[in-house]
Amino acid sequence: MEVKVRLFAMLRERAGAGEVSLELADGASVRDALDRLGDLADGLPLVMAVNREYAPEDQVLAPGDELALIPPVSGGSAPHVAVTDAPLSLDALVARVRDRRAGAVVTFQGVTREVERLEYESYAEMAEERLAAIAREAVERHGLCAAAVEHRVGAVPLSEPSVCVAASAAHRGEAFTGAREIIDRVKAEAPIWKKEVEGDRERWAEGTSPG
Repeated sequence: MEVKVRLFAMLRERAGAGEVSLELADGASVRDALDRLGDLADGLPLVMAVNREYAPEDQVLAPGDELALIPPVSGGSAPHVAVTDAPLSLDALVARVRDRRAGAVVTFQGVTREVERLEYESYAEMAEERLAAIAREAVERHGLCAAAVEHRVGAVPLSEPSVCVAASAAHRGEAFTGAREIIDRVKAEAPIWKKEVEGDRERWAEGTSPG
């Protein structure tokens, strides 16, 4: 079967073309296509998309699919994300998104309120991958200069932040919209669970099935 592969930026320059066609066996995966491309992508942390949807390396390709290889965006730096049991620093997060092109930096902190503490549990490896995808997609969708998000796990006392987001952009509208999208999607999609603790009372917060 034939699959079209689209190339951008440094990949396009390496290949000398913005698009190549590959002949692959039926049932071939994204990984098989990457292997066929040899050392074209050596040294680059890539994101793959199939028919304009982000895709893992084990996704099976179909005849006529468009596979896009997307090198790092926003000046070549990937969004900073972390799931950690250490206290969060908004100043440190802001430093990660400062950019010469940015005329606006928007931040958000979600803090413990009303209860003695919150206790967070996460599927950390998957959560960090999800946070990275959310931040990366916000950068691309809203033309952000940079984005960063950190989420705390373990016990978070009253008034301390459990999640911090920072987004920079040339203008405030894009920065506000990008930061809002990131925190909304983190709340809805990241595999992180919250327990409210007040004295002897403990209650897992209700939520929705992650998308």
